[in-house]
Amino acid sequence: MDHPTHIQEADIWIDRIRRNAKEILKNTLYAGIAIFVISYGGLYTSIRLYPDFFIDYINPVFNSEGSRDLYFYLHPFVLALSLSVFWNRFRKMFGGNKVKIGIEFGVVYAFVALVPIMWITYAAMDVEFQMVATWLIYGLFQSSIAGMIFAWFNPYSGK
Repeated sequence: MDHPTHIQEADIWIDRIRRNAKEILKNTLYAGIAIFVISYGGLYTSIRLYPDFFIDYINPVFNSEGSRDLYFYLHPFVLALSLSVFWNRFRKMFGGNKVKIGIEFGVVYAFVALVPIMWITYAAMDVEFQMVATWLIYGLFQSSIAGMIFAWFNPYSGK
């Protein structure tokens, strides 16, 4: 029995992305807009309701000169693109109603991607655990919103 090589497997995956590029871009746009509006609306509200918590961000560790603000505002779309590619490959693994699918998708992403990066961030940077924990919750929220958007526009459920 012949097994495909790693190059052949990569070619299959890249071909799948090419075939699904329109869907990936559509999902990226919709999820990016949703994440942008909900996240920045929530962030604005949170700063107004809990200003003492956000005082920690007045720190030289965080760039506040404004030269890279565009990267900050493009983040929801970069995240949505990455999550859309992940969704395109693994959507058959998620089942249930749209909210359940979104939350499950968000939890998988948070566990696989966010927990390790938050761990190393806490270990390497002089930031409070509470701040890192809120980043984890924020990322879980964003990825769950993306999962719900993906489930909404792609009703196929594998389970």
